This record gives sequence, C-alpha cells and structure tokens, in this order.
Amino acid sequence: MKNTELHEAVVKADLVDRVYKKVGFTRQEAVAAVEILFKEIKLVLGKGEDVCISGFAGFHLKNKKERNARDPRNGKPILISSRRVLTFKPSRNLLVSTNRLMHESKDT
Repeated sequence: MKNTELHEAVVKADLVDRVYKKVGFTRQEAVAAVEILFKEIKLVLGKGEDVCISGFAGFHLKNKKERNARDPRNGKPILISSRRVLTFKPSRNLLVSTNRLMHESKDT
C-alpha cells in the first residue's frame, strides 16, 4: 500500500491557501511569499550552503566520493562519480510534534 493511499499529500497550492487564510495576505501575496521562500532556499543550497530553519529542520549538502559499484542488470563494474546530495534533518520540535500528532490521531 502506497503512502499516498494512507494520507493525502499537501502540495504547494495547499501551502499558499493556508498562508492566505492564516496571515491575511491577498492570494497573490500568499503565492509570492511561498514562491520567494522556496526560491531563496534553492538559491542558498545552490551556492553550497546549508539551510537551517530553527524549530523546523535543516537542509544539508554532503559530498559523496566517487566509488566503484556493479550494474545490477549485467553485473559489470561501473564507476559512480562524485556528487553532492541533499539531506533533510528534522528538528527535535518537528519530531515531537509529528509523533504527538500521530499518537493523537490513533486515539480518535
């Protein structure tokens, strides 16, 4: 069973709608605010810097070294080139709140 079958995913448009309703922006201002936030996160990560949002999470870039591996289709050795990967590390607050929400939803 896929995760999407259990829970409906929140998409960018949903986030815009929530900002629109909670902050009191116009819908266009809410769209702009969400777009600017995502754009700035992308720009900072593109420069090779980490993004840490206190109380939420951190987005960290890690350098992976080149390494030898095997092609699973034919078993031939291949070289995987070095690259940067993006990792997501939730804050303690986020972990506590998501676990609390999970436990509350089970009780109801």
